[in-house]
Amino acid sequence: MLKKTFTPMLIISMIFFFCSDIYAQTKYDEINILINSGEYSKAAKKIDYLVTTAGLSGEEIYSLQFQKDKMERIKKDFRLTEEYIIKAISKYYPSLSKEELKQWEEDGSLEMKIIDGEKKYFNNAAPNLFRVNKEAKQRKIEVDGSAEDKLKTFLADHIPQSVELSLKSGSNLSNPKRIKINYTLSVDSGVVPKGEIIRVWLPYPRNEYERQSDIKLLNVNCENYLISPDAYFHKSLYVEKPAEGDKPTEFEFSLEYTCSSQWFNLNENKVRPYDETSKLYKEFTSERAPHIVFSEKIKKLSEEILGGETNPYNKVKKIAIWINDNIPWASAREYSTLENISDYCVSNMHGDCGIKSLLFITLARCSGVPAKWQSGWMMHPPVINLHDWAEVYFEGYGWVPVDADFGIQNSEDEKVKYFYTNGIDSYRLIVNDDISRDFYPAKIYPRSETVDFQRGEVEWKGGNLYFDKWDYHMDVEYPD
Repeated sequence: MLKKTFTPMLIISMIFFFCSDIYAQTKYDEINILINSGEYSKAAKKIDYLVTTAGLSGEEIYSLQFQKDKMERIKKDFRLTEEYIIKAISKYYPSLSKEELKQWEEDGSLEMKIIDGEKKYFNNAAPNLFRVNKEAKQRKIEVDGSAEDKLKTFLADHIPQSVELSLKSGSNLSNPKRIKINYTLSVDSGVVPKGEIIRVWLPYPRNEYERQSDIKLLNVNCENYLISPDAYFHKSLYVEKPAEGDKPTEFEFSLEYTCSSQWFNLNENKVRPYDETSKLYKEFTSERAPHIVFSEKIKKLSEEILGGETNPYNKVKKIAIWINDNIPWASAREYSTLENISDYCVSNMHGDCGIKSLLFITLARCSGVPAKWQSGWMMHPPVINLHDWAEVYFEGYGWVPVDADFGIQNSEDEKVKYFYTNGIDSYRLIVNDDISRDFYPAKIYPRSETVDFQRGEVEWKGGNLYFDKWDYHMDVEYPD
């Protein structure tokens, strides 16, 4: 909905926006070697020299500048010293040896990099140690005791309730919840000169899903705004206004919507064979570099997991069970700094919801099951957060949600136990239907999040504003 005519900022041409593969290594071997060896400062100087002297095309400059930007993003993700890490885990390992520390670094339990000659640990390396390393996890339980998982407790009631309601009604939709959100994005004071236009894309609920309905926009604190058409895979509310300069510039909106549980009570014997000549099948069983690639590692893992299974639903179930049993959740680096997310997951054997979902999608597609991305927020009263999941296509059923991160439930009831292999709960906000797609209106500068879109995107004529230049917050109410 267009409230007023936009400033010329809105209609800037796409001259600066190229479709180059920003994940690819550069064509300059010397720069690649420096980046891969952690010599970021030297690599940045080489890039600056080439940009100013080599007569490069706009696309080549864009690609090289993003490689430079990506190194800065990695440095923001890896800021902790060895001294800090030892102190952070000293409660559980008061006499930690250098050998133990080295072992954790080598097996990936403590994620670190050598950057410009200094050892730097991932910002969440210490808490992740107690999530991904079984021995460390047990040590923490012995010291702190077992903490209650409020989300699991909540779902232990919600999922059986949704299953029961769906069985009674005969519908795959049940248990609707009315949800109100108040979303705020605040650009830090002094980041953009006073009066300069800030352009902001905010996450907004999609219209085309039965389980997400009756969307009612209540308020926007900007006079000018646009809601992206449904054809755009990243659904956004676009706003722009002048920077406040000496105080934070805030962008806010509020809305209500209804979200229902959707569960298919899927019978593997009713799943029909795929039409492998169809456009849908070809598109959603194909590779999509850089994050959905059928490497030899992925092909071998797929074969090991499936063990000759031919039924599409049983394939999905087996992949979900394997991820549930082998890939613990861990806080993740920014996706824009990862070369191949599904490969990263297999190589490190841990990941957050999006990393697990991309591995699930890659394995499903590799096994001949159409699969795609979906994401937004998890809106459960005990835990509200960014969240990613997937959908798979079954002939005879259509697109079916699968949440590989929520995984297999601890229940003797098979319908409840495997709920998330053919269903999803009532507390979701669906924003995205794919990864790394275009925005409406077009973004001029490189995105902060090059894969997903949940927090927002911000830029001004001086360039993109990365996550450290602004904050976001969502307040959630349940009117019913």
